[in-house]
Amino acid sequence: MNDVVGGGVAGYRAPTLTDVARLAGVSTMTVSRVINGHAKVATQTRDRVRAAMDSLDYRPNMLARGLASGRSRSIGVLTVDTTLYGPRAALRGIELAARDRGYSVTIAHLSDPDLTAVAQGASLLRSRSSDGVILLQPLISEVEADASPAVADLPPMVAIHAGTPGSYPAVSVDQRVGARMATEYLLGLGHRTVWHISGPRAWYEGLERIVGWQEALQAAGAEVPPVQAGDWSAASGYAAARQVLANPEVTAIFVANDSMALGTLHAMHELGLRCPEDVSLVGFDDYPEAEFFSPGLTTIRQDFDEIGRLSVGLLLEMIERGVASTQHLVLEPELVVRASAAPPSR
Repeated sequence: MNDVVGGGVAGYRAPTLTDVARLAGVSTMTVSRVINGHAKVATQTRDRVRAAMDSLDYRPNMLARGLASGRSRSIGVLTVDTTLYGPRAALRGIELAARDRGYSVTIAHLSDPDLTAVAQGASLLRSRSSDGVILLQPLISEVEADASPAVADLPPMVAIHAGTPGSYPAVSVDQRVGARMATEYLLGLGHRTVWHISGPRAWYEGLERIVGWQEALQAAGAEVPPVQAGDWSAASGYAAARQVLANPEVTAIFVANDSMALGTLHAMHELGLRCPEDVSLVGFDDYPEAEFFSPGLTTIRQDFDEIGRLSVGLLLEMIERGVASTQHLVLEPELVVRASAAPPSR
């Protein structure tokens, strides 16, 4: 996990809430009530506290403003890899939603995203005064053992993933439905079958998209070709596409994310294949550059801003109302049709 240690001026210690309380001759709770504008503070006491704050040049921070409610108004996010579009876009949605609710966001990266690392990361965020944690894009192994002692004393937590939720709430996009949409769209254009370049099977999203693709082919009575796996990167999509396109019978490919679809388009160009005249292509995510591919990429859109809003809403309900939840909110994806898919020409 990545941790950052802040610097400062040698020998300087910023005044604390306790310093203000001592100088004013009141309790720290009284100081926090003054900071938060609480009505039940005598005028003389309020004036004395404000004078002490001015004398010490004390500047309230988010933690101080939250003392009256016992909360810091900060939430933590544990994430695996924000270089990928999905986690990065979801993180943006979380930050926007948290800001709208008056909360700040602290981020911790998991270099080894197993269950123990999740517990350690959540404990780190709690030590930074996070009121709760959003677990962003976990791998399958992270959430299978939610009853483990390793996660017994964690702060309130919400997960963003596509699998079956554990003993905590979760927000997801229905990945199987999205994969079925992509596959059924290509079959509806007249393709006899659809090949698939998948994401890593260790990711819920990767596995769920494989299952949805298989379900659509089986329901249509179409052949289910072997899967070629990538790692979400354009380079892995390129390598997998070279394997798939070695078969001259391939006329349609569903690729598990838009970055790998970009690599697939590059492989097609190198092989002298046209899209969609020779091979049709559908991606997943609808990241901002997808419409500017050549041709514009038909893809499955996920609403990451809504994912962020819902996950923050669930977490703050647990924090502010002090109630547990196992709610699992599932969003429907959307098929965005552009120019990369067409009826087969052979």
